[in-house]
Amino acid sequence: MELLDAIRARRSVRKYTDKQIPREYLEKIIEAGTYAPNAGGAQRSMIIGIHNADIVEKLGRMNMAKFDRSRLIGSYVSKEQPSVIDDPSIKSGFYGAPSLCIVFAQKNFMFGIPDAFCCVQAMIMEAFDLGISSCIVSRAEETFDNETGAALLKEWKVPENYVARCFVTLGYCDGEYPQPKPRKAHRSIIIE
Repeated sequence: MELLDAIRARRSVRKYTDKQIPREYLEKIIEAGTYAPNAGGAQRSMIIGIHNADIVEKLGRMNMAKFDRSRLIGSYVSKEQPSVIDDPSIKSGFYGAPSLCIVFAQKNFMFGIPDAFCCVQAMIMEAFDLGISSCIVSRAEETFDNETGAALLKEWKVPENYVARCFVTLGYCDGEYPQPKPRKAHRSIIIE
């Protein structure tokens, strides 16, 4: 498959089966993140993979604990793959995914957020190539901004000068794979 075709076909999935992904796929997805572009080639990002559905569920509930609907712009994502934005009854920000990756970056590093999102873009495309569904989820820093979160970071040996920037949920799509929404007009301009 051509890369642009893969980019066009890949969708965010928010409904997962209980089937766990193979550990070797998780390792490949993480490896893709380590090869993503990063500021100055310094490789400052850190990725933690969670291959345990119970831990992912616990983290997903922590992710929703401080969810502030007043900060939303817009209020609808998808009927087929509802987001926490669409359905206030969703209690886990990770939608039942059995695996998860957490991308960390150095605190106060001006390129930490772009580096993290370059990592997740590479990871979701590798997941798609492997037949694994994914979704990028934010609210990472606030997920760990509590006693339980701080204890987990210490247990996982995350350096104190690092902060969680984003997540990638991983699993198998429950139901029909989402279809693309029509592209909005006037989102790109070429100046010559």
